[in-house]
Amino acid sequence: MNDFWTVLTAASGVVATVLIVLALGGGLLFSARATGTRPRPNWWLDLHNYLGGLAFTFSAIHVFAAFHDRINGLGLVQVFVPMTAKGWTWGITWGVLAMYAFAAVVFTSWPKKRMARRTWLLVHLVSIPATFLVATHAWMIGTDRNELWLQALLGLLAGLAVYPGVLRLFSVSANRKKRAERARRALVNAGPT
Repeated sequence: MNDFWTVLTAASGVVATVLIVLALGGGLLFSARATGTRPRPNWWLDLHNYLGGLAFTFSAIHVFAAFHDRINGLGLVQVFVPMTAKGWTWGITWGVLAMYAFAAVVFTSWPKKRMARRTWLLVHLVSIPATFLVATHAWMIGTDRNELWLQALLGLLAGLAVYPGVLRLFSVSANRKKRAERARRALVNAGPT
């Protein structure tokens, strides 16, 4: 029966990692307005929310399975408190911290209308470093960490996360330039007082 938990831990971890990167990439593309006109923006937002929720669900399954996998030797303290796992300290720590970060992102998405937009955005941006923590967690302690397919998958996922991030940064830069140009024109049009 222990093989079941080991396989479920590994499989749910890989699926959660892929879903996390897809949710992050989709969110960055959506926020950069780089999704085109079809499907409509609300479809992209729904997809982003769905992928984020699904990623969190698979992350929870991963944690549950890792706790039940006796080969890992993880107890409740090691699953929920960083720096308490023996032998795998940093690898487990990155996973625990990423789980907390994603929980904050997911659970602040529903009541976002009750939060200040800037606060919501700052919490939401935590998902970017958390995604890198997930990849580090997989690379450090994944059961298949030395396999070529996992290394290739992590490389592909890094590219899928970085590309929309670069688009988003260019979008932010372009918007700032437009606002600065509008402000300059407003000052010129206002003339001396």
